[in-house]
Amino acid sequence: MDKYHGDKLVPPGFENELNNIAIDFDGVIHDSSKGWHDGTCYGQPLPGSLEAIKKLSKNFNIIIFTARSKSSRPLVNNMTGTELVSDWLKKHDVLDCVKEITSEKPRAQIYIDDKGYRFKDWESTFYDLDKILKIY
Repeated sequence: MDKYHGDKLVPPGFENELNNIAIDFDGVIHDSSKGWHDGTCYGQPLPGSLEAIKKLSKNFNIIIFTARSKSSRPLVNNMTGTELVSDWLKKHDVLDCVKEITSEKPRAQIYIDDKGYRFKDWESTFYDLDKILKIY
């Protein structure tokens, strides 16, 4: 049976997930301006990203979501995408601030993503899609 946690109705066992913030890796934390390139995490931290992770992790569970972690992706230097991201975060002293690295969309209060779209309604969505993608 679902329960209230504050003013939010949540399933039992998921109360702690109300404290999650999900952050995309490429284009939000990691400068991936070369695209796939050689599959490594070659880029530098985007300005302010490491400080933001450190600050947010004091009050929230930080979950990094990235397509790099998909199991269908090939190994790079004999490492999975999750291992590559983990090593990059460790190199930049923020791995301890991160609760999880995943390819799945996690349960979270907010998603920080460079390719996200703020949904309001379908009429304005199709209007914006036409402006952005020229589909109609």
